[in-house]
Amino acid sequence: MSRIHEALKRAEQERAASQGGRVDSAPVMDLPASPEPLPGMAEAADATRTAPTAPIPGAPGNGQKVPSFATSFTFDTLLARSAQADWKPDPTTMLFFSQEDNALGTEQFRTLRSRLYQLREKISLKKILITSALPQEGKSFVAANLAQVLVRQHGRRVLLIDGDLRVARLHTALGTTSSPGLADYLLGESDEFSIMQRGPMENLFFLPCGRTVAHPAELIANGRLKMLLQRVEPLFDWIILDSPPAVPVSDASQLANFCDGVLMVVRSNATPYDTAQKARQEFQGKTLVGVVLNGITRGDSYSRYYYEAYEKTAKPKA
Repeated sequence: MSRIHEALKRAEQERAASQGGRVDSAPVMDLPASPEPLPGMAEAADATRTAPTAPIPGAPGNGQKVPSFATSFTFDTLLARSAQADWKPDPTTMLFFSQEDNALGTEQFRTLRSRLYQLREKISLKKILITSALPQEGKSFVAANLAQVLVRQHGRRVLLIDGDLRVARLHTALGTTSSPGLADYLLGESDEFSIMQRGPMENLFFLPCGRTVAHPAELIANGRLKMLLQRVEPLFDWIILDSPPAVPVSDASQLANFCDGVLMVVRSNATPYDTAQKARQEFQGKTLVGVVLNGITRGDSYSRYYYEAYEKTAKPKA
């Protein structure tokens, strides 16, 4: 039985267990030493290469004026031309900005950071998609705080992207505006500099969702996001991309095509096991690097989830 499967079973057991005890916002991580490539990887890659291309909103050649890429795209250029925003982080969501004692939660994110670095020794891992099976499981909470803990290491550069073009939440967590952003860029109405924000934290950049659009899935598939990520990837140590839930819509599966790994958030006492498994199957051909169990009840099981040892079956980098 795989480690991912075991983690999802634990989440189901938590949901069915007693509701007594305090529930924390601190997530609990279950990341295998080697990420789990799901069946169908080759088939999915072939399907992506041979998929027909229909006219897509925002795609070049549809009669729209598309801003061209800058000829020189360096970190210094991005720093000079991106918007300096006056972020006002929500302390109820952003654990590192809260005045309350969130030592447990912040330490959990440090542990998640350490485990991601351990995985990075074995595979190429920079662009991470954060998703969940259903809404309200805490994926945006995890994405926002993971970006915060990653950038707190000296010299690290992090880009946080709100790829949830349906129900965006990251701009609220950071206390900033949502436009212009990703949707405006995908529509060809904004360039790569005008959609980037930087706040009070050095080396943390934010790409918000942008304006409301009618067909997010079509925009995601128009090719411009792939080009953008190729442009910005060399400038950052980590790129964290928040997505819509995986079960209701196809956006998360499409976004995963542009990322190195998928981190799935499962809410304790809330996410049915069958639903979590269905979400897992949405990522056929992608690398599911682990599961974050959010909102776990404190108790004996807490240590079992939190300190579980890694398997020693990791494959080295190619």
